[in-house]
Amino acid sequence: ASQFTLRRRAVVSELLKDREDRLVIAGLGSTAWDITSAGDHDLSFPLWGAMGGTLAIGIGLATAQPTRRVMVITGDGDMLMGLGSLATAARQNLQNLSICVFDNEHYGETGMQTTHTATVADLSVIAQGCGIANARRVETEDELAVAVPLLRDGPGLNFVCIKVRAEKLDFVLPPKDGVFLKTRF
Repeated sequence: ASQFTLRRRAVVSELLKDREDRLVIAGLGSTAWDITSAGDHDLSFPLWGAMGGTLAIGIGLATAQPTRRVMVITGDGDMLMGLGSLATAARQNLQNLSICVFDNEHYGETGMQTTHTATVADLSVIAQGCGIANARRVETEDELAVAVPLLRDGPGLNFVCIKVRAEKLDFVLPPKDGVFLKTRF
């Protein structure tokens, strides 16, 4: 059993409640299913692949849409694979970008093997080391209450690593047609 009490779907529901025109990019697997469980939306772009590339896509989108808030919602495995994007995000310092990493310390899509965050790696410290000044780790409801408004509305570039319970959840699959997803987005 996981030592963390926060549950990913409840957190995603809170993040996406009354989402207005926020643009959301979700990593492959669980986070794509999480955002869909909160309600499929035209301004959601769930990835069906490209592990490690979620934040890079979010950086590109935030650059192209500087007047819109962009939320990247991904998992620890995806973020570990794309660590270089944290340095790019810091260097670009996009004021409309929020990065939310759900860290359950497991690779959920390949059999629940533990990730490096279960032992030596702390993604919030790595983000700070890359130059993201407003990087934090969240484990409690009180910490989450402070982090959700930052992720939703800024100000500035924000990175939040939310430690969540490792659990298998029902699939809530988003549309799979890439052309459809691109066109509606």
